[in-house]
Amino acid sequence: MQKIKNYFSGRTAVTNSLLIVMLIVFLAETFDGGSTNIATLLKYGASFNPLIVLGNQWWRLFTAQFVHIGILHLASNAVIIYYVGSILEPMIGPWRFLSVYLLSGVGGNLLSFAFASDLATSAGASTALFGLFGVVIALAIKLRRYTPIAMVGKQLFILAALNLFLDLFISHIDIFGHIGGLLTGFLLGIVISGGVNKSIYSNKIRVLALVGLIIYVVFTLRTGMVLTN
Repeated sequence: MQKIKNYFSGRTAVTNSLLIVMLIVFLAETFDGGSTNIATLLKYGASFNPLIVLGNQWWRLFTAQFVHIGILHLASNAVIIYYVGSILEPMIGPWRFLSVYLLSGVGGNLLSFAFASDLATSAGASTALFGLFGVVIALAIKLRRYTPIAMVGKQLFILAALNLFLDLFISHIDIFGHIGGLLTGFLLGIVISGGVNKSIYSNKIRVLALVGLIIYVVFTLRTGMVLTN
């Protein structure tokens, strides 16, 4: 019992909780039609443009980050989220970590909503995961003297770049979701940097990043509202 309590109250409590939620949703999918069944995916909140626009189901832009297509999809995301979360959550705090995770997931789904095929069903935590990459990279750029975060930032930059390159050659991968998550996370990393170290980014840069986020949200929403294919 004490181990369970520690799991949800430690320095990575949010990371652990997010992984538990993802597992619960996946198990529900598995026992309710299968995690590769399109109808099941849509039932549990996967993103599908016609339902979002015509059905007014905007919540899918949020819930899609908790839905996974197959065990490998879940496992690959979960392992890297745990790794990045174990570094980032203690550094920026649980509430900032939760905020950038969830908002990056939405941000990634917004770019997919705007530019991916309207007939595609999108799901997965990789949008949020790429957002975590973006946050770490944003912080690492200005914390180069702090060797651990700078080193991790370089690793995640290479990992993100490699993944985006491979996305170009792998079918059924939502590259727009990955790019959108990375961009959203990077801008959020700048915005929240004042709560980590006030000397990281100036207030002017942080305001510009926030304005950039607002423009991004408005642009992707307006673009995605037009169903084309």
